[in-house]
Amino acid sequence: MELKFRVAARIAKPVHQVFEAVADPAQLSEYFTTGGAQGRLQAGATVAWDFHDFPGAFPVYVIEVVQDEKIVLEWQASEGEAPNVADGELTAADYRTRVTMSFTALDDGRTLVEIAEEGWRENQGALGASYGNCQGWSQMLCALKVWIEHGIHLRTDMYR
Repeated sequence: MELKFRVAARIAKPVHQVFEAVADPAQLSEYFTTGGAQGRLQAGATVAWDFHDFPGAFPVYVIEVVQDEKIVLEWQASEGEAPNVADGELTAADYRTRVTMSFTALDDGRTLVEIAEEGWRENQGALGASYGNCQGWSQMLCALKVWIEHGIHLRTDMYR
C-alpha cells in the first residue's frame, strides 16, 4: 500500500492567472496561507508558509517549476493525528513528502488544477497526517476558486 492522494478543481480563469495565484506569495497569502507566505515558488527556492490552524512558519522546498504547467514541492512529513482534531497533535517526521501541482488550460477558458501528494511512510500516524493534508489541499482549491473568481476570502477567521 502506498499512501498518496490527488484532488482537483476547475477554476474559471485562464491558466496563467491561476498559476500566478499559486506561485506569487502575495496572492497565495490572500486565500490560503492564513499566516502568510514568503518567497515566490521558483525552482531551487526554499519559501516559508504559515497557517493559523498549524502555527509557526515552516519551509517549503521548491523542486521544479514549469511556468503555467507544474509546480513540484517538498515539505516535512508529519505523523500523528490530522490537524484540528480534538487533542490531536502532529509530530514532524525525518522525511519529506512531495506535492505536485498541475495546471491544464481547458478548451472553455477554464483551468484544471490537480494537486497530488505522496511519500508518507506506511503507518497509522502517517495515514492520519495524509488525510489532514488531503483536506488542506481540497480547502486550498476551494479557497483559490472563490478568491480568484469572486474576490471572496473563504478562510478569513476560519482558524482563529
